[in-house]
Parts: sequence; C-alpha cells; structure tokens
Amino acid sequence: MHAAEGVELTRREAGVPTPLLGMLLFITSEVMFFGGLFAAYFNARAVHVGTWGPPAPAAELEILPIALPITIVLISSSFTMQLAVWAIRRGDQRAMRNWTALTLLLGIAFLAGQLYDYSTLGFGIGDGSFGTVFYTLTGFHGAHVFGGTVGLTILVARASQGQFSARNHVAVEAISFYWHFVDVVWIALFSTLYFLR
Repeated sequence: MHAAEGVELTRREAGVPTPLLGMLLFITSEVMFFGGLFAAYFNARAVHVGTWGPPAPAAELEILPIALPITIVLISSSFTMQLAVWAIRRGDQRAMRNWTALTLLLGIAFLAGQLYDYSTLGFGIGDGSFGTVFYTLTGFHGAHVFGGTVGLTILVARASQGQFSARNHVAVEAISFYWHFVDVVWIALFSTLYFLR
C-alpha cells in the first residue's frame, strides 16, 4: 500500500500542479472572453456607416502623449515579472520580491496612465459605436490589470514572509502567466484601437 501511495505521489509531482492548471484554464476562458470583445469591435466597425474612429472633436487619437508610454510600461512589466520567476526558481526570495514589487508599481503606473488617457480623449463611452467599443475593450482590460495588481500585492506580501522557495513557488508562476496574458491582450488592443482603426 505504501508503494502504491509513493507511485501516486510521484505521478502528481510529474504533472502540472493543480493551481497552475487552474490558472491556465482560467486564461483560456479569458481568451474566449476577449475574443468575443474583439469580434464585437470588428463587427461594429464592419457595419458602421461613415468614418470609423473617435467622434468629433476628438477626431484623431493621439498615441504618443500617453497610450504609447503606458504600452511601454506594461510591456516592461512582463520582463520584470519574468525576472521574478527566474529569481525564485533559483531560490532568491529577495530578488523575486523586488522584481514582483517593481512589476506591481509598473502595473499601477499603467492604470494611472489609462485613467489619465480617459480624461484627455475628448469622447466617452456613449459617443458613438467607436466610443462604446473603445471603452468596453480598454475598460475590461484595465479591470484585468487591476486584478493582476491584487495578485502581485499578495505575492509581495507572501514573499516578505518567506513563503516561497525554489521548490515552492507555484503561485508565482500562476500569477506570472496571468500577467503575461494581460500584457499580450494589451498589445492586441493597442494595435487594433490605435493603428488598425
């Protein structure tokens, strides 16, 4: 009986940890969610009569003032998150905590930049089809980034208590997968809303 238990334990260790699998399944559902939002955007664009884009007077979306810098900030945060993962795989809790804290700060900076961008765009969610899909897509993405910052905050707090090690860091890996996902979604959103429109 003990041998059978040992075999079962070995099988579990060789597979994908349950929390990580759960995160991957959650991300899969989020891919479908954002796929639906992108489909709504392209459908609205296809059936729209007239010029597609922000309503007057905000006829041109400016990408350099804030959208491009916050994009760079969010992409940078993916690199710092990966550095945190590599650090904890080596067993370096301090570096993992510091890189995760930097990722958190970059995520907060992105959200602050997005709110500032909203205040300067000159159109709202009720201003035509473009306004509706623009704020729906970016708003849901912002909500996901906020959720990611909550996860990062928990990681920093747990790392401060020494709860992670080279052998025990599934939560760090799971949150990193989620963070990379929101970054990839933003790249798709940024490209669609600011360049392909």
